[in-house]
Amino acid sequence: MSKPMDLGALKIGSYIIIDGEPCRIVSYDHSKPGKHGSAKARITAVGVFDNKPHPFVGPVSTKVEVPLIDKRNGQIISKTGESLQIMDLETFEVFETSAIEDEIRDKIQQGEVQGREVEYWKVLDRIKIVRVKG
Repeated sequence: MSKPMDLGALKIGSYIIIDGEPCRIVSYDHSKPGKHGSAKARITAVGVFDNKPHPFVGPVSTKVEVPLIDKRNGQIISKTGESLQIMDLETFEVFETSAIEDEIRDKIQQGEVQGREVEYWKVLDRIKIVRVKG
């Protein structure tokens, strides 16, 4: 799910959808309106799931899509290879994901993971584990 927003209202650290990929803005620069046009915004954003840079340039009055991030808590049930099976702590729904934040990938690889609580984000029907609790 997403909502429309003016490009000029975004700032560094905000999220935006570029080419169908949810991204976090890492640089934002805008120019003044010129003789023949409106002010332009230049954005560089890093994909939440692919960690690749995504550039975007457009007038500051352009409507862009901003993803709605659902932050939830879950518990790791099992681990098979790169994939983790997680149970949501509110709905008790069970799902699998292999999208894990790079900083915590080592924590999960090393020790016993079964029963550990994690925070995960659900963005555009995709799931990513962002931190291990405790």
